[in-house]
Amino acid sequence: TQICSRTDCALLLLLLARGSRRRHARCPASCTCSKDNALCANTGSIPRSFPPDVTSLSFVKSGFNEIPKESFIHTPALHLLLFTANDFDSINEDASLGLPHLEYLFIENNQIKSISPFAFRGLKSLIHLSLAYNNLETLPKDLFRGMEALTKVDLRGNLFSCDCKLKWLVDWMFHTNVTVDQIFCNGPEAYQGKKINDLVAQSFDCITTDFSLLKSLDFQSISVEAFAFGGDQFVVFAQPFIGRCSFMEWDHVQMEFRSLDNITSLTSTVICKPIVIDGQLFIIVAQLFGRSHIFKRDVSANKFIEIQDVGILKVRKPNDVEIFHVSGESFFIIADSSKAGSTTIHKWNGNGFYSHQSLHPWHCDTHVEYLEISGKPHLILYSSSQRLVIYQWSKTTKQFERRMDIPEMEDVYAVKHFTVKSELYICQTRFIGNSKVMKWNGSMFSEIQTMASRGSMQYVILGSDYAFTRVYRCDANKREFIQFQELNIQAPRAFSLVFIDNREFLLGSSFKGQTRIYEHLVLDLSS
Repeated sequence: TQICSRTDCALLLLLLARGSRRRHARCPASCTCSKDNALCANTGSIPRSFPPDVTSLSFVKSGFNEIPKESFIHTPALHLLLFTANDFDSINEDASLGLPHLEYLFIENNQIKSISPFAFRGLKSLIHLSLAYNNLETLPKDLFRGMEALTKVDLRGNLFSCDCKLKWLVDWMFHTNVTVDQIFCNGPEAYQGKKINDLVAQSFDCITTDFSLLKSLDFQSISVEAFAFGGDQFVVFAQPFIGRCSFMEWDHVQMEFRSLDNITSLTSTVICKPIVIDGQLFIIVAQLFGRSHIFKRDVSANKFIEIQDVGILKVRKPNDVEIFHVSGESFFIIADSSKAGSTTIHKWNGNGFYSHQSLHPWHCDTHVEYLEISGKPHLILYSSSQRLVIYQWSKTTKQFERRMDIPEMEDVYAVKHFTVKSELYICQTRFIGNSKVMKWNGSMFSEIQTMASRGSMQYVILGSDYAFTRVYRCDANKREFIQFQELNIQAPRAFSLVFIDNREFLLGSSFKGQTRIYEHLVLDLSS
């Protein structure tokens, strides 16, 4: 019986012949091949095929400048691959794909500066990897992931920079059973010459923060306050030039602040201070000219209603408002910066606020800060005519009594207090001269650091009329504040931090430019 026609048989023989030629590829012209070895010297590119019995392949003094993707997809039988004295400076993604049996990979004495994170993907049988004597300053994170058979890595003779990008390698070397020859740091200066094998992951401080501009609001403002009410988060800006308190609400769906409401028909508004008492929202509106007012939020009517005036006779030029609670009672204090006015404390009596106590008149007070020292309520009062004064709450008289002053600190514009590991600090801002950070030592505040702050209006974020706003971070090791970022906000007057939906925002009011919203990001430089 005839199996095939003459034509069909001829076609079948031709296909078999072609298949035979493919299976028995010849040695490339630029290479020398023996039974199971191939050596390529001075070749301009990586050949695509070799004889099927080749299990060891070497490239010496070649002219190609990279190892491209899938360079050895047609040589799956390789057990050893060597590159030495070549000019290439990069290894691309999946450069080693298709080498399931490769056990030894030597890439030595080349000019390699960069390696793709997935350059060695698929090398599950690799036992020995050498990247010695190249120009590597770092390695991509998790470069050796998936190499379960690896027992030896040689990284000698490179120019490693021991920074956060190399932290993963230090951690990997500490936990792996793979043998790694001694390697050394080429920089930075603090690590110059140190053995990388002796470092630990804790040697690197790779967590940093950044305030990234999220949104610019097309209005000027002189103060900003964040507050929570009815389970939602709000902010309010005082806009002096148009006499308005502008409210914004956090939108949990769109994940942004959106306009909500305004209190209008005001005059030179300098502060819109929110205070929540017994589930009711009140806004203390301080004005430079004319009366200051208190508004209440009418939830049913969804609007603000004026309920009373504030300190008509005593408050002439309000410069700051601070709210606080003592023994379950609610108070606010207005710092009066006029010579004829008096800084006054007001108390909530269930129906409204009434004058509770006046502190030293005729001193042109610019700022007041409420804080607790050793668990006791205190006020720090700042004025342009005298030293900083500290008042302490008396349980007997239910008023604040003068306790002490802080010497050698005049011309203070504002103050903020904060705690670091349960230790109390205050930051004092001066418009002319150096601002200071002071620490409570149990009996008084003592200076620990000064910062240049000409034209500064806030602290620890120092907003300046004459330069970029400078942000300082507390360095626990140095026990001081170090500058780590500058923000471009024109003539800043106030800042407020908001924590919501596992995100942090910094809102900055601008007296001459756009009001800004920044997002506080925590960055891992080792990632």
